[in-house]
Amino acid sequence: MLSLLLLAAALLAWPQLRPLRRLRPKGKREAVVPPHLWVLAAATVTYLVAGVGGLFAGAVLAVTSWRILRRGKRDKATRAATEALSDGIGGVVDELRAGAHPAAAADSAALDTPPPAGDVLRAAAASARSGGDVERTLRELGDPRLKTAVDQLARAWHVSARHGVALADVLDATRRDLDQRAAFARQVHARMAGPRASAAVLAGLPVLGVVLGELSGAGPFHVLTETVAGQVLLVLGAAFLAAGLWWTKRITEVEP
Repeated sequence: MLSLLLLAAALLAWPQLRPLRRLRPKGKREAVVPPHLWVLAAATVTYLVAGVGGLFAGAVLAVTSWRILRRGKRDKATRAATEALSDGIGGVVDELRAGAHPAAAADSAALDTPPPAGDVLRAAAASARSGGDVERTLRELGDPRLKTAVDQLARAWHVSARHGVALADVLDATRRDLDQRAAFARQVHARMAGPRASAAVLAGLPVLGVVLGELSGAGPFHVLTETVAGQVLLVLGAAFLAAGLWWTKRITEVEP
C-alpha cells in the first residue's frame, strides 16, 4: 500500500515539460532523448527483470529485429528507386526518338525523376555533354540502391557507343528488363506475405506458452529468470528464435 502511495505521489509531482519547452528556441522546443539512453534504459529493465540470460536474449532478439527491419526498408527503397529509374529511362527514350541529343534527353527526363534515379540521369547527361565516358561515370556512382540497375544502364550505353546501335533501342530494352524485374519482385513480395505472417505467429508462440504457463501456475518465468538452467535455456531459445526469423526473411525475399 505504501508503495502505491509513493508511486501516486511521484506521478503527481512529475515535472511538466511544456513550460520548459516554451523557454527553448522556437525550432528546438521538442524534448529529444538520445537513442543510447533508450537502449541503456531497456537493458537495465531487462537485466532487473530477467537477469543476465534475459539481457543476452533481449540483445540477440533486438539486434535481429533491427537488422530485419533495416533490410526491409532497404529493399523497399531499392524497389522504389529502380522503378523511378525505369520511368526516367522511358522518358530518355521518348526524347531520343523525338530527335533530342542524349545529354538533353537525359536532362529533360531527370527533371521528372525523383532522386536517386534523377541523379543518375543527370550524371549521364553531364558526361555525355562534355564528351566523357558515360559508362565509367555511371559505374562510379556509389548508391547501393541502384547498383544493379545502373550497371545495366552503363552496359547499354557502352553497347550503343561501341557497336553503333541506336541508343533509344538499347535503352528501351533496358527499361523493359527493369520493368520485368520490378514486376517480378512485387509479385514475389506479395505472395510471400502469407509465409511471413505465419513466421511472425510462430515467433510469438514461445511467449504465449510462457504466459499460459504462468496463468496455469507452472511458474515458467521463475524457472527462466531465477535458475541457471533457465537462464541458459532462455539464451538458447532466443538464439534459435532469432535464427528462424532471419532465415525466414532470407527465403521470402527477392532482390529487386
